[in-house]
Amino acid sequence: MNNYKLVIQYDGGRYKGWQRLGSGENTIQGKIENVLSEMVGRKIEIIGCSRTDAGVHALSQIANFKISENLTESEVKTYLNKYLPQDISILEVMSVSDRFHARYNAKDKTYLYKIWNEEQSNPFMRKYSMHVEKKLDIEKMKSASQYFIGKHDFTAFSNAKSKKKSMVREIYAIDMEENDGFIQIRVRGDGFLYNMVRKIVGTLIDVGLGELDGKNIPAIINSKDRSQVSCLADAEGLFLEKVDF
Repeated sequence: MNNYKLVIQYDGGRYKGWQRLGSGENTIQGKIENVLSEMVGRKIEIIGCSRTDAGVHALSQIANFKISENLTESEVKTYLNKYLPQDISILEVMSVSDRFHARYNAKDKTYLYKIWNEEQSNPFMRKYSMHVEKKLDIEKMKSASQYFIGKHDFTAFSNAKSKKKSMVREIYAIDMEENDGFIQIRVRGDGFLYNMVRKIVGTLIDVGLGELDGKNIPAIINSKDRSQVSCLADAEGLFLEKVDF
């Protein structure tokens, strides 16, 4: 069998997320699988490294699939980009070892969140950022973000749809920068639960607005109580930025 690795970029605004949910569902995985299946004349399944939520974007999603046909990387890339919708792009196709697995081999992932922090809206970025009108205190947000660093049970920052056996994840770093009206937050860790990044960002927004004392974050984490986290940041501001193997 030939194993191909895909580097994928997409605007998730009109999709119900990455993961194929059923034959009639509008998902990124489903769109790519349909084109690949047409290419080889039978049903093909692909494995993605991260199951992005509905409305979430990807700058570099990684996936792999196996076929018996010995197609060149260029043939696969050209075919996919010809027949996929314009909001899904295949940046790279690589022939990889049979043992490569996009999900199990991923060592860490980085998500980028964009906040437009001005009183007026930004019509050019409204689909790719969350608008917060009131000025955020970024220094308080930076201080509060450090409470998330390390290995924790993130049940309180997950959604009830999370079905993982373990809710323990490790966050390696949270970096924040402010420039020309935008606040960009990068969260890097070994993996993330359903809605986890959006709830972390939502909590940091509450801190920046003065609605939550950052010192309360450890107690919220330890509570494992989802009702303690009130703010879920908008999906359109979130991007899967990078995956390391």
